[in-house]
Amino acid sequence: MIDNESDLKQMVPLVRAAPWVAVDTEADSLHAYPEKLCLIQVSIAGGDFLVDPLAGLDLGPLFAALQRHEVIFHAADYDLRLLQRHHRFVPQTVFDTMLAARLIGLSQFGLAHLVHTLLEVKLDKAPQRANWAIRPLTERMRHYAINDTRHLKPLADKLRAELEAKGRLAWHQEWCARLIQECAVEKDSDPDRLWRIKGSAVLSPRALAVLRELWHWREAEAIAANRPPYFVLAHETLLKVSASASEGQAIDPLLPRGLSQRRRKGATESVQRGLQIPKADLPQPFRHKFHRPSEAERRRFLEISHRRDKQAHRLKLDPTLIASRADLARLAEDWDRHAPDLMSWQRALL
Repeated sequence: MIDNESDLKQMVPLVRAAPWVAVDTEADSLHAYPEKLCLIQVSIAGGDFLVDPLAGLDLGPLFAALQRHEVIFHAADYDLRLLQRHHRFVPQTVFDTMLAARLIGLSQFGLAHLVHTLLEVKLDKAPQRANWAIRPLTERMRHYAINDTRHLKPLADKLRAELEAKGRLAWHQEWCARLIQECAVEKDSDPDRLWRIKGSAVLSPRALAVLRELWHWREAEAIAANRPPYFVLAHETLLKVSASASEGQAIDPLLPRGLSQRRRKGATESVQRGLQIPKADLPQPFRHKFHRPSEAERRRFLEISHRRDKQAHRLKLDPTLIASRADLARLAEDWDRHAPDLMSWQRALL
């Protein structure tokens, strides 16, 4: 485990000089709130390293060394967002083995399956949901973490060869470049959307006011307890309590039996605040503009769908890799406006 400056200083030159580098991360989102980046796994030709971001190290030199490489990831999206959010690290280029597997037409693209199928190595995935903030890590957790990057280079080599053979390497490169671009931008959180959980769109304005108060109370409780919000109250409970309270029904029977008296009191007070908000200040349901397609648009939708499905069948690809149903609807509505949103290889296939 790299958890001191001396070991880090010895590691960085090795990473800088390495011919290739593979990276993975582990967080504690199942056990803490907000989540922390708890581990960075790095594999190079000379060995495997576990770097401890919780040890208070200056990781700038390590990230500078990684910038020199095409970094191999598996399912890079989450890792890239973690690294950008916690350390402002954005690699120049990546090779994502999951995206590569999808582009060569594989229907199963989990790391364990790919490593077992292509490299004949069986991985132990049991510690996947472990608490990665604990120290010291167990031997089994260390072994699991190292295996997440140890096999990425030979896996990437096999997948790269398949992409080249199928003429799809440029597709993969464009997709990885877009992934980096999207993950490098931290989306602004609209405070009026944060609390609108799935299922809230059907609630009345009064119920929405109760939900908003409950959500902010739960958020504060989760942060104070360093536990994910659903450990305080489940989404479903928030929705049921909000709807019932807005209709004048008792909410106590809806709260979990194991909820402490303190939290029960806090939830009840939140509900009362929501019920007391003046009518003029109630949050309103979002009204999504519904576009009713014209007959010409419906014909274009079917035509583009047929074209997509024909190409997907020919290439033995998941059709949604070329364009999702939502993409098809937008293209049918206005091709010139929405075609630039696709990657160049997707546009070419359509």
